[in-house]
Amino acid sequence: AKKPYSIWRKMEEKNIPFSRLSDIYGFRAICENEADCYRTLGVIHQRWRAVPGRFKDYISQPKSNGYRSIHTTVSGRDGKRVEVQIRTRQMHDVAESGVAAHWSYRDGERSENPFSVDPVQWITRLIDQFDSEDDHSAFLEAVKLEMYSDQVFCFTPKGDVLKFPKGASPIDFAYAIHTRIGNRCVGAKVDGLRVPLWTRLRNGQSVEIIVAQGQQPQSTWLEMAVTGKAKTAIRRALREADRERLVKMGAELLRAAFEHVGKKPSDKALESAATKMRLSDREEMLARLGSTELRPRDIVSMIYPEIVVADVPKVDQKRAVIGLGEGQHFDRQQCCQPLPGERIVGIAAAGRGVAVHAIDCDVLARYEDNTDLWIDLHWQDGKHPAAYDVTLELTISNDAGVLGRVCSMIGDTGANISDLVFVDRKPDFFKIEISIDLSDIEHLHSVLSRLEAETEVAMTKRLRRSKLAKTVH
Repeated sequence: AKKPYSIWRKMEEKNIPFSRLSDIYGFRAICENEADCYRTLGVIHQRWRAVPGRFKDYISQPKSNGYRSIHTTVSGRDGKRVEVQIRTRQMHDVAESGVAAHWSYRDGERSENPFSVDPVQWITRLIDQFDSEDDHSAFLEAVKLEMYSDQVFCFTPKGDVLKFPKGASPIDFAYAIHTRIGNRCVGAKVDGLRVPLWTRLRNGQSVEIIVAQGQQPQSTWLEMAVTGKAKTAIRRALREADRERLVKMGAELLRAAFEHVGKKPSDKALESAATKMRLSDREEMLARLGSTELRPRDIVSMIYPEIVVADVPKVDQKRAVIGLGEGQHFDRQQCCQPLPGERIVGIAAAGRGVAVHAIDCDVLARYEDNTDLWIDLHWQDGKHPAAYDVTLELTISNDAGVLGRVCSMIGDTGANISDLVFVDRKPDFFKIEISIDLSDIEHLHSVLSRLEAETEVAMTKRLRRSKLAKTVH
């Protein structure tokens, strides 16, 4: 008979009243072999009526922890339901002792129990998963899920059977086949029908994974996956993809810093700087630059110590641009919103000063035939005030506190939010356009790095010709 706590827990999990429980009390039949188990099942079903949907054959489809048994529920006297469990003695040892039942002793001799999980294989699999997972708390969570969850058995298109914890998705199925298949997964067919990747698989379903070249794992997949193997592979792929982005950003920041002092370092010099900083290699240093953990000027000083990086003078915003004629003023254009540190060009406008554009602004194509209007400009060296607005488009999760965290991250970088507009609202995400006041291009890279590192921010993009645009003089 079940104990009071077990009864209460099952009522909570199934959300059913006490009167609908079918296994308050039951019987267990211990047989000599598997054949006798099925014979016993036949005898029971001939004597009492089986309850539909209450039959489970864990002998042909054992649980991952080695549990094997036949469960059936029949209508007994006065229509009361009674659960019956049928198993062999070896299966019973596994049910009672788990991994410890791998070896049993009979007549003083040690013999292997064929129905238990091999502890060596089990521990080896755990060690492999532990070594491949950087976050050991995530590893522990995944192991707990797999140890205490019911199993789901699904078929590949070739008829092979794969087992997963209850709640597994096509993402788990794809990574169970091969990590490469999981990384390129774009969809799935279950029993021949196209389904979303967040679909929960059920016993006996046939699953076909659809892949595409160029697909990369998404951070949202971590919420869909339940197996430790899938979560570990997704985290690894996300780290590698993020590292490539940070390395590129760091290389660009470092290039600009060396151009500023008229130097061009060699790869050997960069490797030497990384070694002095006790970093693994040059790429690690660039990645930290891209994530704003290091400053470009520190690398410059380390490679060229003769260059003294003095305190940077502050720049008056009215004199931020060099190259203007006497009495001319500049008008920073909102079509491209150029920032100090970016290459710029001026277009003379009678009575309206000089319009300042970024060198890659599409508007400049209108003046290709009027080269006499072009003025060569560049930004004043020094520390500019955070007064140059830039518009970003963000896609963020529609969850409590996400927008607040995004605004706090922007504020932590020293940027000011001057305007914010909701462009699109969906049940699971928001798309917003946000105007922030920055000091220069490095300041923008710092903001973008912080935002892109936030898991709840799905996309960041710098906008041009934004509806939020306003003219700054």
